Amino acid sequence: MSSRFPPIKFGTDGWRAIIAREYTFENVERVAQAFADYLVSEKKESVLDQLVGVGQLSADEAREPRFAKVVTEAVEDSQPLVIVGYDCRFMSEHFAQRTAEVLTGNRLKVYLFTEPAPTPLISWAVKDLGASGGVVITASHNPPDFNGFKIKAPWGGSATPATTAMVEKLVDATPPKRAEYTTPGGEQLAAAVESYRKQINHYIDIERLRRTKGTLIVDSMHGSGGKWVESFLRGGDLMIETIRANRDPLFGGVNPEPIDRNLSPLKERVIQSNALAGVATDGDADRVGAVNELGETMTMHDVVPLILLHLVRNRKMIGGVVRTFSQSVLLRRIAAALGLELHETAIGFKYIAELMQTEDILIGAEESGGIGVKGHIPERDGILNSLLFLEAVLTAGKPPSEMLRDLHREFGEFHFGRADLQMQVEPGTELVTALGSNAPAAFANEHVVDVQTVDGTKLIFGDDSWVLFRQSGTEPVLRIYAEATSKARVNELLIAGQELNPGL
Repeated sequence: MSSRFPPIKFGTDGWRAIIAREYTFENVERVAQAFADYLVSEKKESVLDQLVGVGQLSADEAREPRFAKVVTEAVEDSQPLVIVGYDCRFMSEHFAQRTAEVLTGNRLKVYLFTEPAPTPLISWAVKDLGASGGVVITASHNPPDFNGFKIKAPWGGSATPATTAMVEKLVDATPPKRAEYTTPGGEQLAAAVESYRKQINHYIDIERLRRTKGTLIVDSMHGSGGKWVESFLRGGDLMIETIRANRDPLFGGVNPEPIDRNLSPLKERVIQSNALAGVATDGDADRVGAVNELGETMTMHDVVPLILLHLVRNRKMIGGVVRTFSQSVLLRRIAAALGLELHETAIGFKYIAELMQTEDILIGAEESGGIGVKGHIPERDGILNSLLFLEAVLTAGKPPSEMLRDLHREFGEFHFGRADLQMQVEPGTELVTALGSNAPAAFANEHVVDVQTVDGTKLIFGDDSWVLFRQSGTEPVLRIYAEATSKARVNELLIAGQELNPGL
């Protein structure tokens, strides 16, 4: 690799970097070319298998160079399809256009969305149109100066770790090729959008939600969620108000992540409107956040258990439960009580999506708001899950705060918190590794009964409380997560965690 090119590293979900520093047109071309090389290689393997399967070539002949031209022509004739979309970030549409040009230069067929679209819609289009893969130009919930490159698999979910590792390996294997982009696929994408709307209407009892009297506040955080949730609920008794629906590449001065410190406008509007609840979607609308009727933010350690209970007890659905390493102990307790198989993965929805391909999974969830559910694509979907949360609330017939109290009475009271510390990858990783290899016997005046290092370092206490240290895979941030039996204890654990680093 030429020294003038910075290395490209895929994190928890795709490659992300700061715009105009590492995230440039030149580097986007490098990643797009690597993805094109990967798709062409995969297609060649598929063509070879087909030729051998029908007896046109023997297994040995298929590997001979003299048949390379036959295989290449077969790949070009088939023209694998790639769906490309983008979010509301600065210059996203131009980076998407450049991606489409590189993919076209590699003789791939490309359908490009012509306006910002939710990532789950783009993922749905990949599966619905039978594409070989997809690209979403987005940095999800990262700060406004970031952008990114998410890869979507043919089944409509996050690319597997094996796929992203191969794409990363192929960066700079060949120089980027560009060609005029000529296959917009407008009619096909419009059909996929309509198909997605039918899927949501089939999954959620929309008419029942519309008949509800009350108000729901939706916060799109200036992201690509726009007025998508509202569009499903208009026309009935339910009053819907969407805030921060307009495109703003600066996201109103906060990171477009639906967590407490970024949701002040939603909390205020819920109180002002005496609303039933508030829901929020992140920058590319694949994550969900929620606010109860009191204007209090609900963490995913609250929301996901409530949705799980709704799916099992009200919808009578069954299947396994997947929690990532930073998700709630309540999911383990509920799964055990309901006789559901529990899986635990490293942090990143790609691990959940991989399991959803091979196991009967009812729900898989991340702490950061990514939820996948049975009967939909194996993908996070902030639009669907906003509506599913509302359905759970209305089915319960009680406000979200009371639902949470019921949950705690049945399975134990736990609260969650997170601290994000600006820290470069190397020192953050060193701190996490050192803590795992030389864990303290006690932490924050509590005896440590177990140490787990699935993804970061987690210290576990006797009452099932825990604190987790993990360096982010998508930005220079050390995250400290804590779950405990009171909010005060959560704060104590987070403060003690920050004090571990003398530089803070």
